[in-house]
Amino acid sequence: MADRESREDASREETETERRRRRAQFLRELTEARELRDRVQPRRAKTARLRHAMRMRTFRW
Repeated sequence: MADRESREDASREETETERRRRRAQFLRELTEARELRDRVQPRRAKTARLRHAMRMRTFRW
Protein backbone atom coordinates (compact mmCIF):
# COMPACT_ATOMS: atom_id res chain seq x y z
CA MET A 1 0.00 0.00 0.00
CA ALA A 2 2.78 2.44 0.90
CA ASP A 3 4.62 1.53 -2.30
CA ARG A 4 1.60 2.52 -4.40
CA GLU A 5 1.33 5.86 -2.58
CA SER A 6 4.99 6.61 -3.20
CA ARG A 7 4.53 5.85 -6.91
CA GLU A 8 1.51 8.18 -7.02
CA ASP A 9 3.56 10.92 -5.34
CA ALA A 10 6.36 10.39 -7.86
CA SER A 11 3.98 10.58 -10.82
CA ARG A 12 2.29 13.65 -9.34
CA GLU A 13 5.70 15.28 -8.90
CA GLU A 14 6.59 14.46 -12.51
CA THR A 15 3.35 15.89 -13.81
CA GLU A 16 3.95 19.07 -11.80
CA THR A 17 7.44 19.32 -13.27
CA GLU A 18 6.09 18.69 -16.76
CA ARG A 19 3.37 21.29 -16.25
CA ARG A 20 5.93 23.87 -15.18
CA ARG A 21 8.12 23.03 -18.17
CA ARG A 22 5.19 23.42 -20.57
CA ARG A 23 4.18 26.69 -18.91
CA ALA A 24 7.70 28.09 -19.19
CA GLN A 25 7.82 27.11 -22.86
CA PHE A 26 4.44 28.75 -23.46
CA LEU A 27 5.53 31.98 -21.77
CA ARG A 28 8.75 32.06 -23.82
CA GLU A 29 6.78 31.63 -27.04
CA LEU A 30 4.25 34.27 -25.96
CA THR A 31 7.02 36.78 -25.26
CA GLU A 32 8.64 35.98 -28.59
CA ALA A 33 5.32 36.48 -30.40
CA ARG A 34 4.78 39.84 -28.68
CA GLU A 35 8.27 41.00 -29.63
CA LEU A 36 7.68 39.95 -33.23
CA ARG A 37 4.35 41.77 -33.32
CA ASP A 38 5.96 44.89 -31.86
CA ARG A 39 8.64 44.81 -34.56
CA VAL A 40 6.13 44.26 -37.34
CA GLN A 41 3.60 46.86 -36.13
CA PRO A 42 5.58 49.55 -34.27
CA ARG A 43 2.80 52.14 -34.35
CA ARG A 44 0.29 49.76 -32.80
CA ALA A 45 2.87 48.69 -30.22
CA LYS A 46 3.54 52.31 -29.25
CA THR A 47 -0.18 52.98 -28.91
CA ALA A 48 -0.56 49.88 -26.75
CA ARG A 49 2.34 50.98 -24.53
CA LEU A 50 0.83 54.44 -24.07
CA ARG A 51 -2.59 52.97 -23.33
CA HIS A 52 -1.10 50.61 -20.78
CA ALA A 53 0.83 53.47 -19.13
CA MET A 54 -2.37 55.50 -18.88
CA ARG A 55 -4.20 52.55 -17.32
CA MET A 56 -1.41 52.13 -14.77
CA ARG A 57 -1.44 55.84 -13.88
CA THR A 58 -5.19 55.83 -13.23
CA PHE A 59 -5.19 52.50 -11.37
CA ARG A 60 -5.90 52.84 -7.65
CA TRP A 61 -4.09 50.48 -5.28
